[in-house]
Amino acid sequence: MSALSFRAQAPSGAAVEACPEERQRRRESPSSRQRGPLPGGARFLATLGMTTAIACAAPAVQSNSTSSPTADPTVTYSAEGVRKPNEWPVYGGDAGGLKYSPLTSIDRSNVSRLDVAWTWKTGEQAIATTDSTIAARPGQFQVTPLAIGDTLFFSTPYNRVIALDATTGRQFWAYDPKAYGAGQPSNGTGFVHRGVATWSDGKERRILIASRWRLIALDAATGRPVPSFGTNGEVDLTANILWSVEKKHYTNTSPPVVYRDLVIVGNGVGDRLVYKRDPPGDVQAFDVRTGRRVWRFNPIPQPGEFGNETWEDSSWARMGHTNVWAPFTVDVARGLVYLPFGTPSNDWYGGERKGNNLFAETIVCLDANTGRRVWHYQITRHGLWDYDLPAPPVLATIKKDGRPLDVVAVVTKQGWVVVFDRVTGAPVWPIEDRPVPASDVPGERVSPTQPFPTKPAPFAKQGFSEADVIDFTPELRRLALEELRRYRLGPMYMPPSLQGTVVMPGVIGGGGWGGGAFDPATGVLYVKATNNPAVSKVYEVTSYSDTVQARYAQEMGRTLGVRVPASDGERLPELPVNKPPYGTLTAIDLNRGEHLWQIPLGDDPVMRSHPILRGVTLPPVLGVRGAPGPIVTRSGLLFVTGGGQVLYAIDARDGRTLWQHDFGRVAYSVPMTYATRAGKQFVVVATGAGANAELVAFTVRE
Repeated sequence: MSALSFRAQAPSGAAVEACPEERQRRRESPSSRQRGPLPGGARFLATLGMTTAIACAAPAVQSNSTSSPTADPTVTYSAEGVRKPNEWPVYGGDAGGLKYSPLTSIDRSNVSRLDVAWTWKTGEQAIATTDSTIAARPGQFQVTPLAIGDTLFFSTPYNRVIALDATTGRQFWAYDPKAYGAGQPSNGTGFVHRGVATWSDGKERRILIASRWRLIALDAATGRPVPSFGTNGEVDLTANILWSVEKKHYTNTSPPVVYRDLVIVGNGVGDRLVYKRDPPGDVQAFDVRTGRRVWRFNPIPQPGEFGNETWEDSSWARMGHTNVWAPFTVDVARGLVYLPFGTPSNDWYGGERKGNNLFAETIVCLDANTGRRVWHYQITRHGLWDYDLPAPPVLATIKKDGRPLDVVAVVTKQGWVVVFDRVTGAPVWPIEDRPVPASDVPGERVSPTQPFPTKPAPFAKQGFSEADVIDFTPELRRLALEELRRYRLGPMYMPPSLQGTVVMPGVIGGGGWGGGAFDPATGVLYVKATNNPAVSKVYEVTSYSDTVQARYAQEMGRTLGVRVPASDGERLPELPVNKPPYGTLTAIDLNRGEHLWQIPLGDDPVMRSHPILRGVTLPPVLGVRGAPGPIVTRSGLLFVTGGGQVLYAIDARDGRTLWQHDFGRVAYSVPMTYATRAGKQFVVVATGAGANAELVAFTVRE
């Protein structure tokens, strides 16, 4: 194992109507609802049985034990303490991102009677360029709402924040930060947003959104900005980071994370932006009451900082990105935050940033109170494949050798779940260094080895060969091979090339930002995969632009598919070059690191109706490509779209589909579930895109 892979260190809105429960909260006695501080001040010393072990001091954590702080692993937390079972108070259900609900009203016996209870439309439209506006368009509706009491809080593609009645879908208020005023984001996804966060001290509640370069705090009762937070309710996230940046190139699609009285936030940067001092990925924590910055973690180490030597030729002075764009999680009992870092700039060519490039593509554990690094593990060294860590780290409790062990399970684009002791960072199962292919792109120097986890087995297809080529008909296989033989094929970690390399998993994974769902009662993790190869073809840059200033850059927009000629000259949809399944759902027993079952998830209506496949017997389920993952309930149900247009209820025991609903439009989001104070359980999912975006709520038909 490389010594650089693992280390632990000592060292203007419009208020329509106030939410009724927030008004009631303010009427209640503050003393009856005051939240006391979490205990702190504990120290721990982690001595690992590895050559890379270093003492680790985290002055503000509650517990130095690697076993669960609670006797019952199904007890989960939000920033305000023990989570109420009827609520969904955090993007991932709880602060640890389990995407688990203890609700049981909807179960195997009645899930077939789920029906639409209410819907809510965003009403967002594309904006044209005029004398007073810049062109913008709303993208997919990818949000997962929060449920607090009888109110849902969520963001829209245009970054508006909405409060709805959780029973009826009636709108209480809407806040519009006018994020579209700066035009279309440069992040490759356009206008999408996946959620908000909430904080309360028992006397007031705030809703927090990271909108592009702004962190905004809203009064949960009215939707108005909180004037005492920052300047008129917002903080400029670019104000004091590693270097000054072009604000329009700094984005956010994920919710912030709240821990005690801190709000912690990362950022996004478009992969296509490759220039000197493009936006870096500083992670920042702010006082949730005042907006004052409390700490900053710099993932591109400067001289004198740990890891600086992994950025050779002073590349630390000019290379940005290395950011946390994905959702992330926090152990509120211990005061530890877990950050899944993405790729450095330039995603596909590293000749101008030689070295392993810490903390890119690294899981980093910080003291949430101070921002001090506790431990880290670099999943990909000197990344060249756009293998960001895409998903919220899952803070689970498993049984190892008969004893409870608190772990962090990291879902990767490579199709691994990498499991670490949550406190020490020690891998739960061995991780082997294995040699990987070299590069022949001028100036490139790949890492000669990469870490390969030994357990659990990969949940997605890794590498690509002619054995993987689609073969429904001889003609289809011939066309696919004709396309593929233009490029290089080989194992995972075949580097990008001037000829073009087929990369499997592709840029969306493997695992995606939907991540996994963990059932704490059984120790089983459920994770969605995409099996979709991509082409990584770099070219020599002969003329710099404002956004591309590199020796070599990736050919953006290059697709990989079977192009079928039409008899009438009309272009037909491309077909995949690979065999199905194109999307799967896998159940993994994290107690043993073993797969329990894997099923194809979702289907491809366009492929089924393709003229070249008319009369061909296809598999019953093809699988759907997409990043969204599942949620799991105590009643043994999984709810998931996988990125297709169907919401499925799946039996967690064996993967059988128990119910499904076809929206007739994409549902590219992670569902959530809650129960109202009246006791009725709902399942909610965001669907559609642009003017067709709609939130849909289901409940059991009486």
